Amino acid sequence: MHTTDLLLATQKAIPAEAETISHQLMLRAGMIRKLASGLYTWLPLGLRVLQNVTSIVRHEMNLSGAQEILMPMVQPTDLWAESGRLEQYGPELLKFQDRHERAFCLGPTHEDVVVDLLRHELHSYRQLPVNVYQIQTKFRDEIRPRFGAMRAREFIMKDAYSFHLDDDCLDKTYQIMLSTYRKIFTRVGVDFRAVEADNGSIGGSSSHEFHVLADSGEDEIGFSTASDYAANTEVPALQGLKAGDPSPCGRGVLEIKRGIEVGHIFKLGDKYSTAMQASVSDDQGQTRIMKMGCYGIGVSRIVAACIEQHHDAKGIVWPASIAPFLVVIIPLNYQKSAEVKRIADALYHQLNAEGIAVLLDDRDERPGVKFADMDLIGIPLQVVVGDKSLAKGVVECRIRLSDVMTEVQPDAFNKASIQALLAG
Repeated sequence: MHTTDLLLATQKAIPAEAETISHQLMLRAGMIRKLASGLYTWLPLGLRVLQNVTSIVRHEMNLSGAQEILMPMVQPTDLWAESGRLEQYGPELLKFQDRHERAFCLGPTHEDVVVDLLRHELHSYRQLPVNVYQIQTKFRDEIRPRFGAMRAREFIMKDAYSFHLDDDCLDKTYQIMLSTYRKIFTRVGVDFRAVEADNGSIGGSSSHEFHVLADSGEDEIGFSTASDYAANTEVPALQGLKAGDPSPCGRGVLEIKRGIEVGHIFKLGDKYSTAMQASVSDDQGQTRIMKMGCYGIGVSRIVAACIEQHHDAKGIVWPASIAPFLVVIIPLNYQKSAEVKRIADALYHQLNAEGIAVLLDDRDERPGVKFADMDLIGIPLQVVVGDKSLAKGVVECRIRLSDVMTEVQPDAFNKASIQALLAG
């Protein structure tokens, strides 16, 4: 894409409304714009990052054996009444009536809907286990939306739900999801921890949260200095313990860090399936209530959490896996130098042909403006094409993360050399 064709909406000033680094940079880089409290429009740059995260989540979920579906965002509240949590969920559940005075809500989560779906589709133990997921818009009427995409009222979530004949089968899928989530967050490029967690309003017997480590995180998580033990400080085992106390695991002492919750998995057991009578026949012909698991990822929150970890004084520093573009070509005197234009255009077309997400900054702007914008946006590799470097037969390649500049011959610049530059 050319920048003259891109809705590029960068800002120099730090928005007064933005409290966190991610909120500030997402607004300044032109990734999102506020519509109302907790409601944001995703502009092209932001949407490209969101789509890259979504692609990683979808790929790993499919590899795990889960099957993608799509359920309505609007849900009849009688399902919530049937499951017993219509009042329990609280005011975050936005309820309304349609023109026929039928009661509905905007879905903050989909346990009730998926149980209703699969209690009509699953009849025999031979159909189990089943794990279905969706990547879809959710709405929670937060009392105080804040931090931009970190805690918005409307957000994108991946939620999966598994159904089993017994606890042993549920345990196997739960472990698969633990492994799958680790793969997802590793590929996204964030420093994260999986920690034991409180089940909250979802319920169930046990759960794990996945936290991106960041000083701006709303949660505190405790780690043992001598084992793999990690838990949210809200769990009973850590109540009354701050840092330096003996770890509940019996090894080492506690270290406390802040984290941003980006994923949560639960063993729901039969909480919802019993309430809604979701059952199958076993091999003896007996009716068995199904066991359930629930697995959520805050897809849009990952984008903000990643920025909290990956930024510097100049702007965002995207991991290559989710960057809006992998490469930006910055030609100097593009409108005046025929040779600069020829080489920049040739590189652009070559990288496009190789499937590289590349942006060509063809604006008639001063070099300083271009460099400042591209540093703010955080594209991993900047390729500077100018008359001085071309006179030496090279272009200059600057890695955004390390600020290291390397000279590369234009005809040697390709997918393989890009990967080598970013890896080295």
